[in-house]
Amino acid sequence: MSDPVYTVDLTPPDIRPYRQGNTGIDYATTFDSGQPGPHVMVNAVTHGNELCGAIAVDFLFRQGIRPLHGKLTLSFANIDAYARFDRVNPTASRFVEEDFNRIWSEEVLDGPRDSVELRRARQMRPLFDSVDYLLDIHSMQHTTAPLMLCGPLDKGIALARALKHPEIVVSDKGHAAGKRLRDYRFFGDAGDPRNALLIECGQHWEKSSATVAIDNALRFLLHFGMIDMETLNRHVSTQTLPPQQIIQVTEAVTVKNDKFTFAEPYLGLEVIEKKGSLLGHDGDVPVHTPYDRCVLIMPSRRLTKGQTAVRLGRYLD
Repeated sequence: MSDPVYTVDLTPPDIRPYRQGNTGIDYATTFDSGQPGPHVMVNAVTHGNELCGAIAVDFLFRQGIRPLHGKLTLSFANIDAYARFDRVNPTASRFVEEDFNRIWSEEVLDGPRDSVELRRARQMRPLFDSVDYLLDIHSMQHTTAPLMLCGPLDKGIALARALKHPEIVVSDKGHAAGKRLRDYRFFGDAGDPRNALLIECGQHWEKSSATVAIDNALRFLLHFGMIDMETLNRHVSTQTLPPQQIIQVTEAVTVKNDKFTFAEPYLGLEVIEKKGSLLGHDGDVPVHTPYDRCVLIMPSRRLTKGQTAVRLGRYLD
């Protein structure tokens, strides 16, 4: 059973002009309106092979987007991985040594481990500590409808609903392999108003993922009053928004053995109608759906021990 082959239809922007910034942290720039308001951040290339976020942040820079109140930070995260992007082998630059989006627990950040990604995370950490609202822009391995990953808390679902984009919102707890940036500290605290969203804009290198990334970033900024409706309408591509659907992830299938194989070439958002249907094998152990109408979220091709093979969920609506 062969995996789909995807062409690279996006061109990674040259982000070197943004290196110096004004925060003392390379590739991070903060614009201060001088007016009271929240600190909002749009972050790209948490994974180096996910080009749409870099295109969206580059777009915000080039269009001269500035906050009407509060502060706006535009940043590029795993710059070492991004610099290694090669369209001949486009999956290889996801990270350099370890996944930048699995290291955001305080135990890991404050611990003795070292890697390219951890050094960059520790460098950026004071900046993230100052942010009230974060949009982290990602893309996916397979051609799947865009997904907003809002975390397990009501505040995340509420923020995703307020944006009305994209159509599908996924409420989940993340990965056994490590904590995501969107779940870092206060973002994952139900009692703290600070909040974060992670958008998966579509397949990594399809053109539509860049459109989704730009549109969602603009809607995120509009929601917090960083830009006005006139600015949104001037730049946004999608005017008509269908009603959102919420999927609640109940569990993640974590690979426990040296080999995991799916029963079918799943791409994501398939609905498996019957409880007990075979999803695949973890080594020799069969994996079945735990309930009727089970939705598959982002089945992975990185099927190594300790990683998430697929997340399982239910439509709430």
